[in-house]
Amino acid sequence: QVQLVESGGGLVQAGGSLRLSCTASGRTFGAYDMGWYRQAPGKEREFVARKWRSGNTEYADSVKGRFTISRDNGKNTVYLQMNSLKPEDTGIYYCRIGLSSVWGQGTQVTVSS
Repeated sequence: QVQLVESGGGLVQAGGSLRLSCTASGRTFGAYDMGWYRQAPGKEREFVARKWRSGNTEYADSVKGRFTISRDNGKNTVYLQMNSLKPEDTGIYYCRIGLSSVWGQGTQVTVSS
């Protein structure tokens, strides 16, 4: 079974940047659509961004223009570049294969005001 491992979270001031990484095990990474989701304290998990196998991208309205999803199939890794961070971006960020039940363990992002 494919496993996903996120990294790159941390504490940053409002207006700052972070880059999250999600690395997958296995040899068929290029065949997957990959997505990022987040869960704020006391809230449900929500969609953030998706990178389709075709190369197309999709973003939640709340992050458009600030976040960029990219992937490196040679490294089995999907990235989430987060700029102009806001306190409301705080949460645990998870990567996911497509719409499957395969999730990473999450990485904490905290944005201070």
